[in-house]
Amino acid sequence: MATKTQETAPRWEFKARFRRHSFGWRSQPAVLRVRQAVTEIRQAARRSPVTGAEGAVTLLERLSPAVEQVDSSSGAIGTAVNHAIATLVPIIGDAPAPAVVRAAWLERLWTAYQSDQMPYLEALGDHWGELCSSPETASAWADRLLFATRMALAPDRGPHGYFPGSSACLSALHFAGRHQEIIDIVPPGSMWGYRRWMVRALVALGRAPEAIQCAEACRGPWTPDGDVDRVCEQVLLSSGRTDESYARYGLRANRGPTYLATFRAVARKYPNVAPRQVLADLVASTPGEEGKWFAAAREAATPEEALALRWMARGWGHDLTAADAGAPYAHALAAATGTGGAQGLRERVRHLITEEDGGGWLAEALGPEWAR
Repeated sequence: MATKTQETAPRWEFKARFRRHSFGWRSQPAVLRVRQAVTEIRQAARRSPVTGAEGAVTLLERLSPAVEQVDSSSGAIGTAVNHAIATLVPIIGDAPAPAVVRAAWLERLWTAYQSDQMPYLEALGDHWGELCSSPETASAWADRLLFATRMALAPDRGPHGYFPGSSACLSALHFAGRHQEIIDIVPPGSMWGYRRWMVRALVALGRAPEAIQCAEACRGPWTPDGDVDRVCEQVLLSSGRTDESYARYGLRANRGPTYLATFRAVARKYPNVAPRQVLADLVASTPGEEGKWFAAAREAATPEEALALRWMARGWGHDLTAADAGAPYAHALAAATGTGGAQGLRERVRHLITEEDGGGWLAEALGPEWAR
């Protein structure tokens, strides 16, 4: 007779789709299947966190062998896998599983991580402490990996010193609160992927200025500047140094896929900075690209500055229509009317048309009332 656990265990649809070499060279079918599998696991985790975690471990075991023949030149499959890892790690780490179950999950994940040849599961090492779930388990894993990690990171390690579990060891040490050991293990001049853990350890020990210095010292041709900027920004934000964070890293650390996305990201993270100031700072940081910030300028339009209209008057937009001018003007006028500043707004717009609308485009777009 089947047990209750067996009766309620889900039949994972993704398991049949993720066998070794399940996918050919095309990335889109694989990307779609990865997303579907993550969705299936998330839905199961809402009903039963432990069941969802079991599904997450199963998918991570099968991921790399299933997609290793997929063409990765576009980066689409790598991005999909990284997003999957970022989603699945908290499901596994937060699940209230018995110690014996979590120990089995970690062994399965370790086998998959060590067997990954591409490597698609490389990011899993950076989350090893979270996967352990408790400081005690993380500390035990750190002890298990510590000798090989010390040998791999030693300054005199020679050409054969690489150990794929080094990131997992550093992650486990950090989660276990053994921060000074990280500082002792990671030598100057090591890769940014390892030095980043030293930065985190310094922050945990209350040595934020040293953490910033350590991160800045890592800059170079093999270090992604954006990653350094994001880490340093987080150090300053966590220390309550918001103004310094914005001035030094805020604009660079929040670059999005579009100019508008960048503006929104910065403005959302720094609500203490006026949107018009964020926009002006972003424009100043990209000389020669003023026109590309037009969509952000429209979003940031305010009665005080009417920024979007000013930029259009200066000819910074691309393929503008009358609607492009009318929308920010209507938005600004509505806001100004609510605060009794409608007349002042009209005066500023008239000034823009008189002083800066060289081609008369803005006056024509806003209608006969504004004809010069």
